Amino acid sequence: MSEATVPESSSALAWPAPVRRVVDTLARLGHPHNPVMLDDAARTAQQAADALGVALGQIAKSIIFRRKSDDVAVLVVTSGDLRVDEKKVQALVCADGGKLGRADAEFVKARTGFSIGGVSPVAHSLPPVTLIDKELFRFDTVWAAAGHPHAVFRLSPDELVVLTGAPVCDVTVAAAAQELPHG
Repeated sequence: MSEATVPESSSALAWPAPVRRVVDTLARLGHPHNPVMLDDAARTAQQAADALGVALGQIAKSIIFRRKSDDVAVLVVTSGDLRVDEKKVQALVCADGGKLGRADAEFVKARTGFSIGGVSPVAHSLPPVTLIDKELFRFDTVWAAAGHPHAVFRLSPDELVVLTGAPVCDVTVAAAAQELPHG
């Protein structure tokens, strides 16, 4: 298991710029936990879970979609062990038959200010439409990206709701559908 470490200096200058945005936002919102820097990158939920020694479902992964009608980012914060059901998300955030699209790396960076693999649920460049997966509430503690592939922060699902102001929804593929063989 990789060791999670806090930068040597508690000064904001010790953090990469996107992480500083997250640190500043968490402090402004009264969140008690600063991000930690992992020794190895955690670009995937599995890498983050392995580095932290936690269950895959405790990773609050951030998935960005592109709402085609107005080019707005749609952030779905979901449990790391589940897949997002794009049709459920589309039904929740697209009016009058609108569509969701995949968000490429350029779109993600432009709308959130973060690179894929480090998208935080807070401190976005442009406010996204945000939904929180109800399945995160299976856990007392979850870990979310903090603006960099090496940075994560600890919080409860309830704190995630407070920090984002987002609704809690059913946004994942049903368990039975996730277990079907592909082919």
